[in-house]
Amino acid sequence: MDSKLILNIVRFFGLLLAQIILFNHIYFLGYLNPLVYLLYVAWFPVHHNRTQFILSSFALGMLLDISSDSMAINTAAILVVAYIRPAVLRFVFGVNYEFQSFKLYNTSFTQKSVYLFILILTHHLLIFSLEIFDFNQFGLILMKTIQTTLFTFVLAVLLSFLFSSRKK
Repeated sequence: MDSKLILNIVRFFGLLLAQIILFNHIYFLGYLNPLVYLLYVAWFPVHHNRTQFILSSFALGMLLDISSDSMAINTAAILVVAYIRPAVLRFVFGVNYEFQSFKLYNTSFTQKSVYLFILILTHHLLIFSLEIFDFNQFGLILMKTIQTTLFTFVLAVLLSFLFSSRKK
């Protein structure tokens, strides 16, 4: 088996179990729940089989929805983020993304942070829009999105530092 495949499988199940067992039970300030399983999308190899990526993102969202009884909200949000990821990569990293030798760990901290923030913001906006599903409550959707995005972003950056590969 390829070592990259094994790493992706470990990330998949590690983030799934961490979200279900640990992060789904964290409510900072009583209501902020971090959704760090999205790191699977951010950390997935850039130039890899897109079909496998979309299907594994679907499976991650579906397994999370089944375990948390959330009616496919996570699945829809992670699929949209997985689908738009190439556009976000192109936007943040520009022409460098197009090269086959592009590696996410060779980019600056600022670029990685912007990339991660855009993915998290998009994901959370979709999650809370689908959860509340009432655009008369747009202020509530926006408030929950911004607060949870910031909390998840801080945790995601910390986890990225903790589990980053020190290749250079």
